Amino acid sequence: MQDPSFPFKTLLFGFAFSPTLKANISETTRMAHFFGAKLILLHVGEENPEKTTTINNLLTAIEYQDLDIEIHWKEGKPVETILRTCEDLNVDLLILGAVQHENMYQFYVGSIARQLTRKVGCSVLLLIKPSVERIPCKNVVVNGLDAPETPVAITDAFYVADALGAQQLTIVEEIKQKEVHVTVEDDKSLRKATMIKEALKKREDSRIQLILNTLPEDLRSNIKVKTQGIFGERGYSIGHYAEVVRADLLVMNAPRTIRLIDRIFPHDIEYILSDLPTDLLIIRK
Repeated sequence: MQDPSFPFKTLLFGFAFSPTLKANISETTRMAHFFGAKLILLHVGEENPEKTTTINNLLTAIEYQDLDIEIHWKEGKPVETILRTCEDLNVDLLILGAVQHENMYQFYVGSIARQLTRKVGCSVLLLIKPSVERIPCKNVVVNGLDAPETPVAITDAFYVADALGAQQLTIVEEIKQKEVHVTVEDDKSLRKATMIKEALKKREDSRIQLILNTLPEDLRSNIKVKTQGIFGERGYSIGHYAEVVRADLLVMNAPRTIRLIDRIFPHDIEYILSDLPTDLLIIRK
């Protein structure tokens, strides 16, 4: 039985009749099983016998048959309809298929998945490579930003990593390069910059340890926990790190607000949304 404090008890997958539907259904039903959650399947569009038969046949073939699954058919504009349904049904986690690499037009205008990510009131999981056969989640990376939302993101990352049987969770502390305040010009300035970086890394490690100390011991017992300090542009750095270490899942805080200027001059999570390194879980409370 799932831990009653598990953050995602109701999942919603907004599906379309695309070539990846079978893989997406396989992935979302597996997650419902591992999370011990109710799964809502929502199609924005008219219901007809052909569509009903297709989705029912896919559900007949899934690995876990004891799931609590509801199928909803609603007409309207996709973004508005999914947003409203998530709110009406108290959804904890919205799951969406996503394009891994956005072109320039998609970045400025926003695909349906990106629009929902920016507007929905719950957490969001973007799947870029769904699979019919399970690919185990071994390596989870989560941001360790010095922000009020970070303890929740780290806690939820541990719950998910534990549920999916991940072997390692890395907390990435992104530190802005400008915090070093030293221009390296010679050996003396290089040593000074190195000492400042070490002090900043110790500061961040100490802050993260305080968060880890609040977690239930059973969440940490089966997972190797690592911290990694990175100096660079926030969002871009952690996305690049997740790609280099071949993370199976990247967990990030949701942005507080996203304005037009943020899309023209992207930062933080907008870097990742435009070029997803792996499946992305965005935590929003």
